[in-house]
Amino acid sequence: MRPVTERKRPRPDDYFKDWKEREALAEDIIPLVGRLAREKNVKCFCYDRSLVNTSVLELMKTHRYVRQVEGNELSERETHPVLSAMSKLDLGPAHIDVGRLAVNYYDKNHGEGLSVDEYVREQLSYLLESDNSAVQEPVDVVLYGFGRIGRLVARILIDKAAGGEAFRLRAIVVRKGKAPNDIEKRASLLRRDSVHGAFKGTIRVDEERQSFVANGNEVRVIYASSPDTIDYTEYGIDNAIIIDNTGVWRDEEGLSQHLKSKGAAKVILTAPGKGDIKNIVAGINSNDIAAGDSIISAASCTTNAIVPPLKAIDDKFGILHGHVETVHAYTNDQNLIDNYHKADRRGRSAPLNMVITETGAAKAVAKVLPQLSGKLTGNAIRVPTPNVSMAILNLTLRDETDAETLNEYMRHMALHSSMRRQIDYSNSPEVVSSDFVGSRTACVYDAQATIVSGNQAVMYLWYDNEFGYSCQVYRVMERMAGVNYAVYPKQA
Repeated sequence: MRPVTERKRPRPDDYFKDWKEREALAEDIIPLVGRLAREKNVKCFCYDRSLVNTSVLELMKTHRYVRQVEGNELSERETHPVLSAMSKLDLGPAHIDVGRLAVNYYDKNHGEGLSVDEYVREQLSYLLESDNSAVQEPVDVVLYGFGRIGRLVARILIDKAAGGEAFRLRAIVVRKGKAPNDIEKRASLLRRDSVHGAFKGTIRVDEERQSFVANGNEVRVIYASSPDTIDYTEYGIDNAIIIDNTGVWRDEEGLSQHLKSKGAAKVILTAPGKGDIKNIVAGINSNDIAAGDSIISAASCTTNAIVPPLKAIDDKFGILHGHVETVHAYTNDQNLIDNYHKADRRGRSAPLNMVITETGAAKAVAKVLPQLSGKLTGNAIRVPTPNVSMAILNLTLRDETDAETLNEYMRHMALHSSMRRQIDYSNSPEVVSSDFVGSRTACVYDAQATIVSGNQAVMYLWYDNEFGYSCQVYRVMERMAGVNYAVYPKQA
């Protein structure tokens, strides 16, 4: 594909007039995207950024993002006719990157003589009149625990359910709180988040049914002190995937307790698994999930952040050995003020100190990428920020390279490889941690910070250790449930 940089956009004579014209097109795009999602279960993206349920300004910013990664802004004047053409087709369920479809059309000199309608029909012919439903019936999901990750996975599930996705959040399981208005308090934590902002939609509490309703999704609140004491079928829940967000049980024996509860079928742990439990990083070793697997781990947020770029680098340049240093946001395991803690240093005040601690992420890499076993060391520093962390990869490579070559390779991997949902790319010299709150990828490669000298390379990776990781958990859940959407562009 010819780089977008070869078709530079001319400067408009009147910036404001140009803006208003593109704004009007963005307003027209929103209902087109909405109807495709709700009527045909066709989800639209622009360079892997969802266009579903976005505002006019968010949609315009998404178009602008293409300038950073491809060298030229993608215009609403180009995506609008593509979406109009798509809306006329009898498409089956799919995930379609409208931005790439538009770029492909205009990079091929208007489809090499084809009209937009003709080109879109030709490119999406394999999706026409398709009955490729992701699943026959939506899969029931239960969140066991409702902390940081649990609530963010809930937001993702509720958001995606609006477009007819394959999952339905049916219940959360928690210990009974001391407050008489326990359900209201839990719903309030979903409604308002100090880091991720307000919930997009409405939430109401139904005390009589012991549930809350979020954007039309009724979520039952089940009180239990043990995973093996619940009859989910009493709540109309069956064959459910249980997402264990507690981290209390991390081996097969402990997690198997969930499967003793009637109505539970599979378990996903949102922490590194111990023993023989498969640790899955979505997009890397997802194929390791077998149909008969009933318990798997989605690994840790840090493992998810470092494994994709490590695989990309090892595939191209080879990794002889290296060190991973994690600069991690503080977590609920630490203390607000100095107090007793069983772990070294973690008893000191999290908002006031940088705290050196250990991480198992470097060793965990070997469970996903066996070829790197014994080649990496790792450590971590907890810092006084509530979210978004950084992993620094200090690697000795097999092949010598330079920063420009390494950056261009990682840009390509972020945009055009099978790992584009895991790796994002930033080339801005001004970004800081708060800019990555809400990032949906496992990590964001910071090109401006790359240092290379011969076969020594230092790379900086930002990651939203809460929301980005939760998106990876969702992708693992898709794979475990056998959900497989047709996509454009087709996966390599």
